[in-house]
This record gives sequence, C-alpha cells and structure tokens, in this order.
Amino acid sequence: MLNGLWLGFFLVAAVAALARWLIGGEADVFEALVKSLFTMAKTSVDLMILLFGTLTLWLGLLRIAEKAGLVALLARLLGPLFARLMPEVPRGHPALGLITMNFAANGLGLDNAATPIGLKAMRALQELNPSATVASNAQILFLVLNASSLTLLPVTIFMFRAEAGAQDPAMVFLPILLATTASTLAGLLSVAIVQRLRLWDPVVLAYLGGGALLLGLFIGTLAGLSAAALTALSGLLGNLVLFGVIVLFLLLGALRRVPVYECFIDGAKEGFEVAKSLLPYLVAMLCAIGVLRASGALDFGLEGIRWMAEWLGWDTRFVDALPTAMVKPFSGSAARAMMIETMQTYGPDSFAGLLAATIQGSTETTFYVLAVYFGAVGIQRARHAVGCALLAEFSGVLAAIAVCYWFFG
Repeated sequence: MLNGLWLGFFLVAAVAALARWLIGGEADVFEALVKSLFTMAKTSVDLMILLFGTLTLWLGLLRIAEKAGLVALLARLLGPLFARLMPEVPRGHPALGLITMNFAANGLGLDNAATPIGLKAMRALQELNPSATVASNAQILFLVLNASSLTLLPVTIFMFRAEAGAQDPAMVFLPILLATTASTLAGLLSVAIVQRLRLWDPVVLAYLGGGALLLGLFIGTLAGLSAAALTALSGLLGNLVLFGVIVLFLLLGALRRVPVYECFIDGAKEGFEVAKSLLPYLVAMLCAIGVLRASGALDFGLEGIRWMAEWLGWDTRFVDALPTAMVKPFSGSAARAMMIETMQTYGPDSFAGLLAATIQGSTETTFYVLAVYFGAVGIQRARHAVGCALLAEFSGVLAAIAVCYWFFG
C-alpha cells in the first residue's frame, strides 16, 4: 500500500512536470523539483532533532505512569465498560491493560509509541479469537476506536507547530479535542449498531452519558466566547493540561515509591530507539510530498475542489488544508509531511495551517492501521472494520473543518 502511494507521488509529479514543460513551456519546473528534494531532506533532519527529544521525554514519563500503577488503575476503572463493549474478553485479561495503555499513548498524541503497544493488545485479543483469519468483534471495536484517533493531548502536533514557528503551539488543543471526540463517537456508534452492542446498558450509559454531559457543558461554556477568546483559552488549557499531566505522573510515582529518575531513563531509552527508526520514513515522505507540490499536480487537484466550493457558494479557505486529509487514511508520515508543508507554505498560524494541524490530530491512518494490526495476527477477513473506521475518519475531517471555522473564523 505504502509502496504504491509513495511511487504514485513521484509518477504523478513527473507527469505534471512534463506537462508544464511541454505544454506550458515552464522549463524551470525541473529545477524546482530538484530543489524541493534537498529542502525537504534538510527539513526532515531538523524535525528529527525535535522528535528525538519529544518521544524520549514522553515515553520516559509513560514508563513512570506504568510503574506507578496508573495504567492498572485505568484498566480497573474501564473494566466495567469494556465488559459490556467487549463481552468476550474476560475481566482482568491482559488485553484490557494493553488496550488502556494504547489509548493512553494515543491520547497523549504519541502515535509511534502507541503502535507497538497496540500490536501487543491485538495479539492478546487474538488468543481469545476462535478464528485464526476472521476478525473478532473485540478486535474490530479496538481497531475502530484506535483508528478514530482519540487524542486528548496532541503533544507531537504541538511540537511540529513549535518547530514551524507558531506563536502558541498549543492553540489547536480545543479544536483537536472536539474533532477527535466526534470521530471517536462516530466510530463507536457505527460498531455498536453493527455488533448490536447494548449501549443502553446502565453501566455503558453511565460512562458514555457522563462523558457526553461533561462535553455538552464544556461546549455550552465555549458557545458564548469570541474567536479570539476561544483561541486564547485553547492555548492556555493546552499548556496547562500538558504540564499538569507531567506533574501528575511524577507525583504519583513519588507517592508509590517509584525510582522516578531511573524509571524515566529506562522509558526514555525506548523512546530514543523508536525515534531513531523514523528518519528514513520521514525523509521518504517529505521528499515525495515536496516534488508533488513543486510539480503543480497537487495545486491542480485542489483548484478543482476550490472551484466546486466557490460554485456552491462556500468559503474556500479549508481547501488549502485538504492534502493532509486526503492522504491521512493511507499514511501517517505522508499526512504529517502534508501538514508540515502546509504550515511552511501558508504559515503555522494561518487558517490552513491551523486546520491541517487539527485534521492531523483528529484523524488516523485507517488503511495503515488495518494492514499493520490485522496483519500482525494473520487476520484476512476484516468484516465491518473498514467501513466503520472510514466513517470515523470522515467524521473527524468534517468536525475539524467545522470546529476551525468556529474557533478561527
């Protein structure tokens, strides 16, 4: 899948460049292509320096939380809910703890750290699966919720915005929170309908109803604020929550007599190894996106969508951020490259830059997740997983656009 996508970027760029040269007489297009390759290669290395530090920091902190029993506590708290949503998984099964850890890593925006944990969870669920090749209901629900991108604290998005020179990197905190809630809710409801899960069960209603009530009160509080006030509040809450989580992990570790420094170092070493493996993928995708943009092919497709939006009488500023949404179902690294390229082209605090970051934080690499998670356990028949995951993806994109217009005008 990724082979075809990556190769396709270069082939489309080559065709577009030849057309601009032979038809439009723009011979300098090839100079722009070569220049974009070197520029994006340098950008990849610059980003990796920051990425090394970010993953090292957060995997170290997550290790403290794990040793302090926070993950086990979350598993116990969510146990009654999972017992209703995944009735085939016994209470106390290791899969529940791994699922909780995976959601925690995704919630903190550490998608690269969440993947190995998610694969362990999928293997644990496969042990309970009566079929070796057909996805179980529990596996589908876990995968769709994973693909819905439940992101509570998108630290990597903040990192990339900081690297791009954003005035307040955490400005997109609330938009991402609201958009990712919409995508996760769409994913959960679609799976529940297909699997006939009893969402009206008192325990499920208590969990989901409580969350919906808090979200409703939260949105009601925000409704009367101006765009400028919403932007300022989003930045304040993003930074406050980010630092509050760090303090919580450290205090909880100290209270549980966890050697926080040694524990942090152990987790940080894992983060360093994870980050080290990402550079080739980042270079590959950023360079491919660079030549696609430099060839004019991407602009041609977007202009078609822009024309349609203008014909319908819509505001067209959202079109500039659509490249991130278009490639996100196929590749996280490609979408990340699109987001970075959008911020470089229009500015990190432009509407397009803010929307691209929000889309990146509230959607997931649906086809990649399906291929990796199901492939790791030999699942060949995904059943309703693809349709439910794509519905969650589409809902996240629509919600991101709506929320950004609400927050940033």
